Parts: sequence; structure tokens; C-alpha cells
Amino acid sequence: MDWQPDEQGLQQVLQLLKDSQSPNTATQRIVQDKLKQLNQFPDFNNYLIFVLTRLKSEDEPTRSLSGLILKNNVKAHYQSFPQPVAEFIKQECLNNIGDASSLIRATIGILITTIASKGELQMWPELLPQLCNLLNSEDYNTCEGAFGALQKICEDSSELLDSDALNRPLNVMIPKFLQFFKHCSPKIRSHAIACVNQFIMDRAQALMDNIDTFIEHLFALAVDEDPEVRKNVCRALVMLLEVRIDRLIPHMHSIIQYMLQRTQDSDENVALEACEFWLTLAEQPICKEVLSSHLVQLIPILVNGMKYSEIDIILLKGDVEEDEAIPDSEQDIKPRFHKSRTVTLQHEEERLQDDEDGEDEDDDDDTLSDWNLRKCSAAALDVLANVFRDELLPHLLPLLKGLLFHPEWVIKESGILVLGAIAEGCMQGMVPYLPELIPHLIQCLSDKKALVRSIACWTLSRYAHWVVSQPPDMYLKPLMTELLKRILDSNKRVQEAACSAFATLEEEACTELVPYLSFILDTLVFAFGKYQHKNLLILYDAIGTLADSVGHHLNQPEYIQKLMPPLIQKWNELKDEDKDLFPLLECLSSVATALQSGFLPYCEPVYQRCVTLVQKTLAQAMMYSQHPDQYEAPDKDFMIVALDLLSGLAEGLGCHVEQLVARSNIMTLLFQCMQDTMPEVRQSSFALLGDLTKACFMHVKPCIAEFMPILGTNLNPEFISVCNNATWAIGEICMQMGAEMQPYVQMVLNNLVEIINRPNTPKTLLENTAITIGRLGYVCPQEVAPMLQQFIRPWCTSLRNIRDNEEKDSAFRGICMMIGVNPGGVVQDFIFFCDAVASWVNPKDDLRDMFYKILHGFKDQVGEDNWQQFSEQFPPLLKERLAAFYGV
Repeated sequence: MDWQPDEQGLQQVLQLLKDSQSPNTATQRIVQDKLKQLNQFPDFNNYLIFVLTRLKSEDEPTRSLSGLILKNNVKAHYQSFPQPVAEFIKQECLNNIGDASSLIRATIGILITTIASKGELQMWPELLPQLCNLLNSEDYNTCEGAFGALQKICEDSSELLDSDALNRPLNVMIPKFLQFFKHCSPKIRSHAIACVNQFIMDRAQALMDNIDTFIEHLFALAVDEDPEVRKNVCRALVMLLEVRIDRLIPHMHSIIQYMLQRTQDSDENVALEACEFWLTLAEQPICKEVLSSHLVQLIPILVNGMKYSEIDIILLKGDVEEDEAIPDSEQDIKPRFHKSRTVTLQHEEERLQDDEDGEDEDDDDDTLSDWNLRKCSAAALDVLANVFRDELLPHLLPLLKGLLFHPEWVIKESGILVLGAIAEGCMQGMVPYLPELIPHLIQCLSDKKALVRSIACWTLSRYAHWVVSQPPDMYLKPLMTELLKRILDSNKRVQEAACSAFATLEEEACTELVPYLSFILDTLVFAFGKYQHKNLLILYDAIGTLADSVGHHLNQPEYIQKLMPPLIQKWNELKDEDKDLFPLLECLSSVATALQSGFLPYCEPVYQRCVTLVQKTLAQAMMYSQHPDQYEAPDKDFMIVALDLLSGLAEGLGCHVEQLVARSNIMTLLFQCMQDTMPEVRQSSFALLGDLTKACFMHVKPCIAEFMPILGTNLNPEFISVCNNATWAIGEICMQMGAEMQPYVQMVLNNLVEIINRPNTPKTLLENTAITIGRLGYVCPQEVAPMLQQFIRPWCTSLRNIRDNEEKDSAFRGICMMIGVNPGGVVQDFIFFCDAVASWVNPKDDLRDMFYKILHGFKDQVGEDNWQQFSEQFPPLLKERLAAFYGV
């Protein structure tokens, strides 16, 4: 006999479902408590499935809600359902998957896949065969319901379906799905493609065996009248381009023609899927060859897709020009992540372009943070510009002229976006036009439409490098003047774009900005009083970047007077648990490093608070580890940011930080942080340890015996940045300890030698490792020299590109002393040593003498003839330099 509900119980459950649709929070709380109670009864779940599948008298939203509550119960504790309850639910699902209501069918489908993903695909062997069987039903609802459920299972369990665990059901399912590509109902066709699409990226064998049929069927559906079907066809082709381009190449010409049409589809979702095709194609080696002849059609289509749609403008409140007085809603503010400090060395090439700058690509309208056709078209144009470089311009320039000077603002705005999107790839070819274009863009900064002003900020920032390379009065000064006005715009989106663009300009211009500092600071400080929450966070970044860019030039009493009071005021307003501290602490860290002794009057409260933040976080972590049920895990970012600001203080204040350290328990806290389970905490701890070692070693020295073993165990290249900072700190400690380093050499030396010999070690880590090995050898040559032969070659190659500086100086002195102890260790790789010596531009006199003695000693040792033969292998430039500087 089937399970039957008790009438009174059923009424209770229905009442609960009605109440839970109430908007009142108090009612919602009662509902939650009631649910907890009812979940104590094992057959409560029977009532829920009963309402979903059998109680056709109830309205659909109530029945569906009953199914969704059941789904949450399944998710939370399906394992503890009594066997009869589980069986009843499974049977009801399969019997009612063809319900007349599409909402109920979808709910049952969600319930089925939730049960399946609880490891029940193995325990429910009849599920897949039954669903596949139901596909043959004459009844549309049954067929559609079964397909909907299958699509969800394919999405949730694609890997399991393609494994031996289930006897490879795909061998049956894929051919079955392919039959339905020709079904008369568009909804069914769409389900069928979506099911197969789940298996493309993982290259499921059953699909690979049927790949040609699949592609043939897709082509047959290319001009389907249903947008959902067209969207799934486009999605399939984009994925096939990534995994089975070999099968598409024979048809590539017609696929490209098809995608050109679809990118202009009247349905924006189809157009967006199709537009992804160009992004993916750009990453394929064959892109240039297959796409060159189609650029003439593609470029205008992409450019056309870069206009704001009407709906975008409504969502962006594009007609609201002034909104600076409206507070931000909290969900507008993206979470911020702090990037922990990594210690790096200066290189020969003037300024290293940061790889991290890639993130802010087309971030031109982020409140539509949903990916849309405009963003996708701009991204596609950007990557294609990087593939085709200046070959793109003949197709673009004729269009650009018409766009940039167009009377309609929407079209003009899209032209400015186009110009920004191609900046990276087509820079060379654009240079001749920039003297005319940059002034036009600077003019656009005062356009009456806010969306035009904001995109002009972004595009100008993409050409900042060129602007800075010209005489400052030509473009830099007018651009800076206008951007500063935009920082004080009455529109929040423009403020944000201007602040971000200004930060990019600061990075490019560096000390070129020094003459204008007073003017810049007036603007940034004025913005403090004007900005709402979200833009304040970007303003901190612009101030921090300014400090990084102009460095000690900021240390002037008049500048400090302008800048510090508003920063300190914000600092005092924020509570210890406020995440806005992150960007403010990062900003202060840059400011402290730049101001150096100028920061002294402000350092005490800042220092104290950082120590408190570290202490609080450690205490909370301790409580949590002991009683995880009673306490929340702390957000360790507070501690990381605080450690990084302490590093900034130590670096900026130098020996002045000594009294602050003396009056605090920072060394004890550091000992704990260095052993934290979270790599980023250790990374920042080691950076601070190195900075404190340089600034006030008297406080570090008593802890060395405890610290060194921890440093040794963190020389693990699996955590690159942790390892890098630990290595650097060890090098700094060497320089302070001198010969007293001797007991600790063996703790670290083997790991360092292993790291410098590892293939694929990142450049920064190699350089820091080489410096530290050199410094260890400088203070304890007897201990390190015996291993010389094991590291001399990678040591020389990793330091040849570093600029002359203190760190390089001490490391090379170390190498020379080790060669003195163990000359045999360098013989086989002497050419590498010669090359490394030649990389010095002007070493100090006594270091030059050391080089001279070693080179001449080697030459005398081997004799004139052998030296001639040996130096024949030198590249001409090396030969020249050694002859000129050292007379060999």
C-alpha cells in the first residue's frame, strides 16, 4: 500500500508553505524554527514530495516551493533518510516528471539531480535507463521533463557519466541525444544540444566516437528559428574550436561566415555566444591564417557590438549626470583582496611592466558586471589587435574617424572604447595619429555625457605610456589637468574612471609628476571630502600609487601638511573590524615608505594599531582552533595588511622604528605569524622580519636561534612567495650576523642550492636565492665554499641581469671569497663567472680589485696559450668589456 498523508499533518505543512511566502521577517523566522522541528519527523519529507507531485489542487508556486525545501533537505541530510522515505521520493519523481506544469517539471528535475549528485547515481541504477526511456514518450510533457532532468544530471555529473563506475552510460546516451537534434519541438532540440555540450570540454570518449555526426547535426541546425537552439549551436562550436579544431578546419570558412551572421543575431544572448567564438579563435595558432580574409567583415561587426544597448543605458542610469551626493549601496562594492608583499630586485631594463596590470582590461562599465555583448566585442577586438597588430588598422581607421566625431553620444562613446581596446596591439601603427587623437580625447573628458567622460578616462590611460614619452607640455600637462578635474566630477562613475586612469598615469610618469605635486595633492585631498564609499577605496589606491611613483619627493613639509590630516582622520574613523582598513593600510604603507622621516609624527598610533590588529587576529585564530563550534574563524587579511604596513614603516623610518619596536611585543607576535598555516601570513611575516633586520637588528638578534629553523623549513618552492621572502630575510640576517651565522649555515644551505638548480624556478626567486647564497658565503666562506661547484653556474646566470646595487655587491664579494677558499669549484664554469663580472657597470674599487685578481690569477694559472683558446669562446661584447675593464 502506498504511503498516505495524515490530513491534519498535511494542513500543517501547507500552512507552513503559505507562511514561508510572506515578506515579513518575523514570520520567516517562525517558519525556519518550524522547519527545524518538522525535520525531526522522518516522514516530513514524504509530505513535501506529496505536495509537489500529487496535490494538483494547490497553486504551482506552493507545490514548487515544497519541492525546493525537500531539495535542501536532500542536500543537507539525504544519507539519514529512512530507506522507505528515500524510495518513495525517488519513485514519485520518476512517475511525475511529465507533470503538466513546466515549473513543476523543472522542480522535479532539480530534485532528481540533487539526489543523483549525493552519490546516488550508483545507488539508483534505474534512473538513467528510465529517463532515457521516457524520452521516447509520445507525450510532450513527459519527454520535455525527462530531458530537463537529464540536462541537469549531465551538468552536475559529467565526469562520473564518462567513467567506468557506471559502466559508461554515455555510449548509449550520446547517440540517443543526437537523434533528438531533429525533434519537432525547439525546446527538446535545445535540451538535446545542451546535454551533448556538457561533454565537449572533457573530450568524453563516447562523444569523440560520434564527433562527425555531432558536427553534421549542428550544421543542420545552424539556421534554426529558435534562439535558444541557435545559442546552444554557437556554444558547441566555440567549445569544439578549443578541443577539436582538427574536425572544424575543413569547414572553417563556412563556420566563420555563420558566426559573422550570428554575432549580429537579433537575440542578444545568441550574439554573445557567437561573439565568444572570436575570443577563442584568437588563441588558436591558425587564427591569422583563417581569419585574415574575413577581417573586412568582422571588424565592423565587432565595432558595432561595442555600442551601449538601450537596456545598458537604462541600467547604467546613463541619463543621470549628477549622482555624487547619493550614497553607495553596499552591494555595489566589490570585495577587495590584499596582495601580500613580495620582495624583488631592480633590473637592468628600466621599469618592469607588472603582469598584474592585466586584470583591469575592459573594466569600463563594471556595474553591468555581467558579461555582455559590448564587453565581449571589446575583449575580442583587444585580443585580435594583439594577433594581427597593425594589419587591423586598414579595416579600423576608416570607421574610427566616423565614430569619434559622431554627433550621437552613444556612437562617439563606442569609438572611444574601440580606440582603447586596440591600444595594446596596434600601438605602433597608431603612433602617427596620436598627436591628433590625444587632444581630441582630452576634449572628450569634458563632454556633457558622463558615460563619454568616463570612457575617455579609460582610453587615455591605455595610451599613458606614449603620452609620457612626449615632451611634458605637449600632452602630459593638459591630460593631467583635465583628469584632475574629472577626479572631482559630479558623476560617481566618472570619478571612479578618472581615479583609476590617474593611477595608471602615475605609474607611467613617475617623477615627471614632481613639478605638479602641489596641484595633484590639492585635488586628491579635496576628493576625500566629496567621495562616497566605493570611490574612496579607489582614491586610496591613487594616493598610494602617487607615493610609490614620486618616492622621497613627497617628503616636503607643505605636501605632508596637505596629505596626512585627511588620511589620519579616516584612519581614526574606521573600526578595527572594518574591511575599508585594507586599502587605507596599503595606501599608508606606500606613503610611509615615501615620506621616510617625514612620517615620524604620525607613526606611533599607526604602529600601535597594526600591532593590535595582528594580536587580535592571532587571539581569535587561537580561540577558533580550540572551540570551532563557538567562535568564527578570523579574517586573516587584517593581520596580513597590518604586517605589510609595519614593513612599510620599518622601511620608511629605518632606525627610527627602533623605539616603537622596543615598546611592543612585535617579536613574539612575529614568531607566531611565521608559523601560521596560511601561506600569505608567513609571506608577509618574512618580509617584515627582513625589514626589521635592516632597521633595528638589536631587537631581532635575541630571537635568531628560534627564527632560523622556521626560515629553513619555509625554503619550499611550492609556495613561491613565502620561499622568496624567507630567502631574502635570511640574506639580510647574514649581513647583520657576520661570522656568528656559522651555526645556522647547514640549516639553510642545502635547500638554497637545491632551489637555484631547480628547472622552471621563477626569476625573482632565483635572484633572491643567488643573493642569499652569496651573502652566506660572504660571512661564512669556509662553510659554503665546498659546495661552490654545485651552484656557481646558475648563480652567475641569475645575477647577470641585475642592476648594480648593495645586494649584488655583497653577493659578489661572497663569491670572490669562496673562490679564494675553493678555486677548483669555479674552474669548469669560469666562462659564466667572467660573464657575470662583465655585467657590472661600475663596481666599487675594492670589489673591482677582487675581480681583477681572480681573472688574472686564472689566466696566469692556465698560461697564455690556453687563455687565448679559452677566451676565443667569449662573445665579442664580453671580450671587449673584460679587456677594457680588467686587461685580460
